[in-house]
Amino acid sequence: MSIKIAVIGGGSSYTPELAEGLIKNHGTFPVGELALVDIQEGAEKAEIICSLLKRMFSKAKLDVNVYFTLDRAKALEGADFVVSQFRVGGLDARISDEKLPLKYGIIGQETTGPGGFANALRTIPVALELCRDIERLCPDAWLINFTNPSGIVTEAICRHTNVKCIGLCNVPINMETAVSKLTGIDKSRLRCQFAGLNHLSFIGKLFVDGKDLLAKKGALTVSIGSVVKNIEGPDIPPEMIDALGFIPSPYLRYYYLEHDMFEEEMKKYRESGKTRAVEVVEIESALFKKYKDENLAEKPKELEKRGGALYSEAAVSLMNSIWNDTGDIHVVNVKNMGAIEGLPNDAVVETSCVITKSGAAPLVYGPMPKTIDGLVHQVKTYETLAIDAAVSGDIYTAVLALMNHPLVRDVKTAKALFEDIIMENAEYLGNFTGGTNK
Repeated sequence: MSIKIAVIGGGSSYTPELAEGLIKNHGTFPVGELALVDIQEGAEKAEIICSLLKRMFSKAKLDVNVYFTLDRAKALEGADFVVSQFRVGGLDARISDEKLPLKYGIIGQETTGPGGFANALRTIPVALELCRDIERLCPDAWLINFTNPSGIVTEAICRHTNVKCIGLCNVPINMETAVSKLTGIDKSRLRCQFAGLNHLSFIGKLFVDGKDLLAKKGALTVSIGSVVKNIEGPDIPPEMIDALGFIPSPYLRYYYLEHDMFEEEMKKYRESGKTRAVEVVEIESALFKKYKDENLAEKPKELEKRGGALYSEAAVSLMNSIWNDTGDIHVVNVKNMGAIEGLPNDAVVETSCVITKSGAAPLVYGPMPKTIDGLVHQVKTYETLAIDAAVSGDIYTAVLALMNHPLVRDVKTAKALFEDIIMENAEYLGNFTGGTNK
């Protein structure tokens, strides 16, 4: 029995990464139909991607029906899996997300802080609209959500739809790989148990041959900040990692090294006038020139600069585990269901789960370390309010969400930021009826 996958945001530069994973795993995960969906603005890129994927599957001697369509219903009908990897507003919106907070002395980042908030407000309504189509056209399909901010979008879907959704991020798999390289311990002997939230998670337990290396002070101190290509800046000192008692996601530098990360970002912006999003535009321009080459029939190495390393391994391995009912352990974003003590059962968390055809069952983690517990709760409060704001269009809930984000805090700043976000994203945020100066 062949598998049908619909890729929402098929024109993304990441898609060849996904195709590479499908080719490598075709023996156990036999995809027969791959539908690439995009909007009119992304049609040209999606056509280029579609042609490249056809060459990739042809080179691998695999008979896979790859096509691009603007008709989402056609792509979704009969799909076994739906992969979501779209960006509302494209890279222009991301540039705004990263630049806007800087004038308030706040870190500008696409998934964290005010930038991530603006992204969530644009994205959640579109994600919920997609899910209505999934409920109607392929209710048994699994939605693998890679769309950022992944944890918030996944929780919105879990709270407001009946779609079978699992959120995915490539940071945990890169962290596991980095730990293996830095310690010299083969991945087959390592078991990293994650807990926390998307882009706010950590390895809290690190088992090697059944023994937890993090259980004893001083046993292991590794800095893995460099594993995420799209984050630049200083790293957390190893002695502080030992004091924290866990191995933090590189994204935790935005909280633990807030001042240094902001200064690094501002220095770069003053010198070059560029944020990371502008660099991504340049990287993508070069990538799509390569993608157009009719002699190219494989994923180019330059794609690693885009920040999607190991995306294919994470995404295809997850779908393979569901399809084949393997019981493998993956780090994904799902409802907590008591796994992490102190967080609500219906809160979406990023944690280690057993994957079967029934979905993701979180491993029991227990209480979070005291050194991060308060931060996780504060960010989860922000996430909950952000979802409420995106769904309701209530301006005061939106301001409350920003006030509760650790990188904002101040009410006047939150109000001014929200006013700017509304102005910058007017065409996408029509559900908000006005500003906060009424």
